[in-house]
Amino acid sequence: MPGVSDRLPVFPWDRLEPYRASAAAHPGGLVDLSVGTPVDPVPEVIREALTAAADSPGYPTVWGTPELRDALAGWAGRRLGARGVEHTNVLPVVGSKELVAWLPTQLGLGPGDRVAFPRLAYPTYEAGARLARAEPVVYDEPTEVAPEGLRILWLNSPSNPTGRVLSKEELRTAVAWAREHGVLVVSDECYLELGWEADPVSVLHPDVCGGSFDGVVAVHSLSKRSNLAGYRAAFIAGDAAVLGELLKIRKHGGMMVPAPVQAATVAALADDEHVAEQRARYRARRTALRGALETAGFRIEHSEASLYLWSTRDEPCWDTVADLAKRGILVAPGDFYGPAGERFVRVALTASDERVAAAVERLRG
Repeated sequence: MPGVSDRLPVFPWDRLEPYRASAAAHPGGLVDLSVGTPVDPVPEVIREALTAAADSPGYPTVWGTPELRDALAGWAGRRLGARGVEHTNVLPVVGSKELVAWLPTQLGLGPGDRVAFPRLAYPTYEAGARLARAEPVVYDEPTEVAPEGLRILWLNSPSNPTGRVLSKEELRTAVAWAREHGVLVVSDECYLELGWEADPVSVLHPDVCGGSFDGVVAVHSLSKRSNLAGYRAAFIAGDAAVLGELLKIRKHGGMMVPAPVQAATVAALADDEHVAEQRARYRARRTALRGALETAGFRIEHSEASLYLWSTRDEPCWDTVADLAKRGILVAPGDFYGPAGERFVRVALTASDERVAAAVERLRG
């Protein structure tokens, strides 16, 4: 019997292991700039909230505590500019990757349905379509996708891997087109707090959605802004009908954010100071790495936001990966994100100041 995994490509990160071994053999040790996993401490205010909620013997609810829903709705209004966000417009999820991977299945997609996403994109958009037996479709411009059978249109701003930010006008055009054709827009906004040369805008902003959440859902994560990748703390916001359907399904599936993590999320969303401090760390690392990469002959494209520098030396990406591995630096090959990335590498900012300094020295040497 064929396994479900037969629908999926080989997990891309497994292909990087030989280069990791090569980089780790460098006398100065490995500098891992491949995966965007946080390395800085979890802010104290969040750890205190987690600890205070540690005695949680009962089952948490899928919808979250009223305090959590208040926090999610309040943050969406305060930070995203969304208007009229009620409890029915928010839903906590067990990390954003889980939501991306299972959304098409939970919304009942199957053979004959289509899921569209950018040509350069987070691989889990395609994986989610394939898990549901839907057809994955890539696009250069979202409004150029044939609407027949299209059920979900993924937007991603700021983009992983390129760091590109969509303007209000681009977002508004995509939403209007999708509504005209009865297509659900799902906007992955997990890097929205990390704009450097642009100010990312949410699909829930009234200038984009016209003050109505019909047909639009935004995906947000605390992994990057608050160093909570290990907590699996994320949420979605938007169309109450879509979120209500997901809530019913996720109750049956037991897809519950642990109670201490719910409490930690409330604390994280109430505190802006730690977000500003983390942004400052990433900004300094970005400046240092960008300068060193350009000195080493790289060209940086887009990268106006997010945690990555989309970099090229106009050569096959695996040649770049191999060369940097000899210097003890591990980066992600661009073709992990689609064939259009075959001459790029993605360089993450998620390494300690000491390791970033080591990478800068090796690149300039």
